Amino acid sequence: MGFQTLSLKGRALRLLAGREHSRAELERKLAEHETEPGELARVLDELQAKGFISEQRVVESVVHRRAARLGTGRLKQELQAKGVSPQAVADAVDALRRTEVQRAREVWRRKFGEPAVDAAGRAKQMRFLASRGFAAEAIRRVVSGGDDD
Repeated sequence: MGFQTLSLKGRALRLLAGREHSRAELERKLAEHETEPGELARVLDELQAKGFISEQRVVESVVHRRAARLGTGRLKQELQAKGVSPQAVADAVDALRRTEVQRAREVWRRKFGEPAVDAAGRAKQMRFLASRGFAAEAIRRVVSGGDDD
């Protein structure tokens, strides 16, 4: 059976088999395949009731896959873009902030390995960490070389 003839439920399950998806992501990806109004909502309600769609697993998946490379700011944006509830995003952000300096230091160490020799070098390192979504305070602590966690 080709992807063209799959039911909405089959399409949703195929997407979920690849990785965790939020309900909002599934709605965006499957809306064009809905043949009757309300059909997609019914399918997603059923999958959610059976535990196939889990906002908590989406959050855990994003954090697990991306936290070692990205700062809290970027992770917050990704979770919001996936349609995760504001409360779940806030809870994840609170947890991520506790490891922000440590994660920023590890990203910095892999990329640069040693302190910059001049202001231009420090600025470059700071811009790199900022582009990854790390907080200004964490960046300052890492680039200045202070181990004052």
